[in-house]
Amino acid sequence: MDMETVAAIPKYNLTEDQEKKLILREYRALLRSLKTKLKLGDKELIRRAFEMAAEAHKTMRRKSGEPYILHPLAVARICSEEIGLGVRSTICALLHDTVEDTDITLEDIEREFSGEIARIVDGLTKISNVVDVNASRQAENFKKILLTLTDDPRVILIKLADRLHNMRTLDSMKREKQLKIASETVYVYAPLAHRMGLYTIKTELEDLAMKYLEPEEYREIARKLAETKRERSRYINEFIKPLKDKLDNAGGLDFDIYGRPKSIHSIWNKMRKKGVAFEEVYDLFAIRVILNSPPEKEKEDCWKVYSMVTDEYNPSPERLRDWLSNPKSNGYEALHTTVMGPQGKWVEVQIRSKRMNEIAEKGLAAHWKYKEGAADESRFDKWFQQIREVLNTQDNDSIDFLQDFKTSFLAEEIYVYTPKGDVKMLPVGSTALDFAFSIHSAIGVQCIGAKVNHKLVPISHKLRSGDQVEIITSGKQKPNEDWLSIVVTAKAKSKIKDALKEEKRKIADEGKYIVQRRLEHFGAAYNQHNIDVLTTFYKLSSSLDFFYQVSVRNIDLKELKEFQVLGDRLEPPKPIKPTVDVRQGDQQAPAAVPRKDTELIIFGESSDRIVYTLANCCKPIPGDDVFGFVSVGKGLTIHRTNCPNAAKLMANYGHRVVKTKWAKNKEISFLTGIRIVGMDDVGVINKITNLISGELKLNINALTIEAKDGLFEGNIRIYVHDKEELEELVLRLKQLNGINTVVRYDAETSS
Repeated sequence: MDMETVAAIPKYNLTEDQEKKLILREYRALLRSLKTKLKLGDKELIRRAFEMAAEAHKTMRRKSGEPYILHPLAVARICSEEIGLGVRSTICALLHDTVEDTDITLEDIEREFSGEIARIVDGLTKISNVVDVNASRQAENFKKILLTLTDDPRVILIKLADRLHNMRTLDSMKREKQLKIASETVYVYAPLAHRMGLYTIKTELEDLAMKYLEPEEYREIARKLAETKRERSRYINEFIKPLKDKLDNAGGLDFDIYGRPKSIHSIWNKMRKKGVAFEEVYDLFAIRVILNSPPEKEKEDCWKVYSMVTDEYNPSPERLRDWLSNPKSNGYEALHTTVMGPQGKWVEVQIRSKRMNEIAEKGLAAHWKYKEGAADESRFDKWFQQIREVLNTQDNDSIDFLQDFKTSFLAEEIYVYTPKGDVKMLPVGSTALDFAFSIHSAIGVQCIGAKVNHKLVPISHKLRSGDQVEIITSGKQKPNEDWLSIVVTAKAKSKIKDALKEEKRKIADEGKYIVQRRLEHFGAAYNQHNIDVLTTFYKLSSSLDFFYQVSVRNIDLKELKEFQVLGDRLEPPKPIKPTVDVRQGDQQAPAAVPRKDTELIIFGESSDRIVYTLANCCKPIPGDDVFGFVSVGKGLTIHRTNCPNAAKLMANYGHRVVKTKWAKNKEISFLTGIRIVGMDDVGVINKITNLISGELKLNINALTIEAKDGLFEGNIRIYVHDKEELEELVLRLKQLNGINTVVRYDAETSS
């Protein structure tokens, strides 16, 4: 899309006249992309929306210096060209930033266009001031988008187009802004695009996010892909030729067959998960067969092609994915198989019809086009229904909202059967307890176990696709706190929390009487003011908690004698001259974080001035790309930008992220770890320790070596000054004879 080139043109290169021409060119391109969808009067409506937006944004510029109106125009083009949305969505896309950033109000939009358009624009407008300090702004904004999504899915599709254009033009942003936006993209928006069935957009979002979060790996894989392109094309042609001949000879099949490279992000994911090098990733590309078959023959033709492919090449029995019989919940239908191609290479083959292909590319938008397929439609409706249910019951202060939403609604699904054979869709990782709550909350609350495929299992048993589950209940069962760590679905979580609250309330009632008696005995009234004073004094968040703690005897109210009674009101004891409590010190650490305008923490010389801790989940060392995170209670924690938890932190609490960088300081050493695999040879340990302690003079903190079947695996924890020192060590170790792989590892725990 030529917006990328636009973003690259610096402002000073364009005169006012050139800018106007550029804007007009984009506007005409937008109209051209909508040509087939325009009905009488539509052109006029789009023109009014464009003029309204252009006028509202006329004094604004993007970070790159270009006129702001180019952004809504580009978003509108993505909506029409890449997602396949129509005229009304285009109008909303043109106006999506007006209410938030300009003087235009929702009433203006409703008057000028319609209530429907105003409603969608409202869904796209961020919440400017958040009521609740606990919940992060991102979670609140996201919740708002989702509430509108369940009424009108176009909100989320336009939001994805907006995010895609922002990612394509992220170059002109500051580094910390890039990290924040890219993390949020990979954490929420890419999975959402996947869930809406927009595979092309999902892939591009992941690749663009990786470009900023893992720049070195991204460039490295891109370079290797470019280098191996010719050899790959040759291989694809060799693989396709016999298949093409077979399909041609079969007659009656109208098909297209071609090879398609896998995305950089998915290749990198494979390398990470399987711990293999680029050269060992077998499916750098997939072969796709697209059939032009009438709807009634689609399945039959896909299976016909499958049998020809597996006649020619041996399939891997574990790798058959049949989404024809049971489409994914985002509507994806296809047949995937992995076969052994020439030169002993595994190749993935995807078989689908033209209609299925359009649904795979355009997702939800294509569903409206094929609305006759009521079964597909109801899948989305079911999904929206579940989201609606959770949003309506969810506590507004839920800080885990994004996390819950992600595990409940953005994970891949499994299909589980009830004893009667009804199918239930649950996210991957669901347990028997999740299943119980998905049937009915009353069954969930009383669940004591389950029979999975007629075998007795505990409530924490993880379900697999195809399991048949029967829930066993008991009237005596009560939920407890541990249940929250057993379930993954948002519905189960919120119902368990409700049940626990109810239970807590019953216990707290007992505490109420105790407090009432003690206050009256003390000569103070039992009223809200006095209860609030006590709740604050004992540092509890609500009177319910206070009564509960009294009831379970954690608070014995002996401090009451230090209070004064004025009339019938309690007055808390006056604090003695404030001293800095060591425990409180942690709480105040965030104050040491510099203000937004300085935003730079130099470690090293000034490390005495700022209290920081290094995160356990990724063990950063100087030279790593890092960011600071203000955590409640721990002050400033330093994480690597590619830490397993980075995306979650930046996506949920972007406002707490602080830009940080290292200063050279050779006095301080940092603990890190490396994992070595090699041939179990006499003296190999000696070689390794000689190199580390003798030649490089590094301090070893711990060393474990395990030998098995001629191979050894060693974990070494060592102190280094910075990343260069570590890289030098890894390089030197790799050069030793008999050493296979050397990788830096992080602590496995994710805290």
